[in-house]
Amino acid sequence: MSKLLTYPLDIVITRLQVQRQLQRHSKHPHYDGILDAIEKIYEREGGLQAFYNGVFHETAKGVADSFLFFLAYSYVREKRLTARGSGRSLPALEEIGVGVVAGAFSKFFTTPIQNIVTRKQTAAMLSQQSGPAIPPLSRTRDIASEIRREKGWQGFWSGYSASLVLTLNPSITMLLHKVLLRLLVPRASRQDPGARTTFLLAAISKALASTVTYPFSLAKTRAQVSSQKPTASQGETSEPKDPATSSYPQAVKARQRTAFSTILRIAQTEGLWALYEGLGAEVLKGFFSHGITMLMKDRIHGVIISLYYTIMQSLKKLPSVEELSKTASDEARHVYDQGKDQVSDAYTKSVEVASHAGDRVREAVIEAPQQTQSMAARGAKQVGEAASSASSTMKKAAQSGVEQASSAQESVSNAARQAKDAVLDADVRDIDGPDTGTKE
Repeated sequence: MSKLLTYPLDIVITRLQVQRQLQRHSKHPHYDGILDAIEKIYEREGGLQAFYNGVFHETAKGVADSFLFFLAYSYVREKRLTARGSGRSLPALEEIGVGVVAGAFSKFFTTPIQNIVTRKQTAAMLSQQSGPAIPPLSRTRDIASEIRREKGWQGFWSGYSASLVLTLNPSITMLLHKVLLRLLVPRASRQDPGARTTFLLAAISKALASTVTYPFSLAKTRAQVSSQKPTASQGETSEPKDPATSSYPQAVKARQRTAFSTILRIAQTEGLWALYEGLGAEVLKGFFSHGITMLMKDRIHGVIISLYYTIMQSLKKLPSVEELSKTASDEARHVYDQGKDQVSDAYTKSVEVASHAGDRVREAVIEAPQQTQSMAARGAKQVGEAASSASSTMKKAAQSGVEQASSAQESVSNAARQAKDAVLDADVRDIDGPDTGTKE
């Protein structure tokens, strides 16, 4: 998806990288920049379809490249972790080394496709260099035949040495992504930082990594466009021609055919800034390409896993509904049997408990009359003692009552005599008579 969305920028980058090489005798570059390249390609080469020349091959190459890279990366990294026995992480340099090995493996198989794609992207420029009468090559078979005619079979691996250096790009990108994740995202949110943060971190890390490795990308593109044979020690992708080099040993001549020699030649003949021709478009492409890739990766991963299990079930490699039902029935029958055994055991234990309880009740019934008689005897004795005590108490109370009644009668007789004497002795006043009169 990211390749399809960013492929027009890929064509612009390739054109900007090779225009000085294809127009060595021209004083002015073919394109003045990103916008100028977009405008001229659209006007001169047939509109929007010109920006998608070779998109199928590039997309297939990108998918194969990513698959082979991560396949080798996971395998080699797992082997290193097992050998070190150090858990889940490797040192930074060893992590980069694993990425280089994985990248070299994947690029070996995809570099021939990349050579064809580069020729497709620059077909219009190559035809203009050859003359207006020669139409640009657009068929894959024709381009492959031309590469073989110019360079032989080795020509399909032109730029492979630069691709080996560019294998550092994914490792640097991942390393920068981890560093930015630790620096900018709180620990609690690192597992799921969100779509926006994931996009920005991935895009920034890819842009920084692309800036570091961009001169090798430029050298690779120029080697793939050039008609110079890989075995040639002098030419447009080697160091400037020097007559003294004819006597150099083979090791020096081999060094002149590497990506480093191409970079050195560009810096010497075109200036240091020529190594970064088209860097703006490369950073822009990397920003969106890697950001979209990381953003969609988790979502596509979930869809693939769901599709995988659907296919496996359709192939009867996973248990069907009937098999699951039979399994559940067997488990239910097993549980029933276990429950039946447990109920039987519980019933036996309950019978034993009931039997013990019956014996105890029988013993209690036998002992109850004896206990009752003993309690009755003790009760009768206690009742007799209580009655005797009550009788004596009543007798004492009666005698005391008689004595108290006699004493009370005497007190009443004394009180009557005292009242009579008091009346007889008192002077009674006549309320109807005078104040001094009295009356008996």
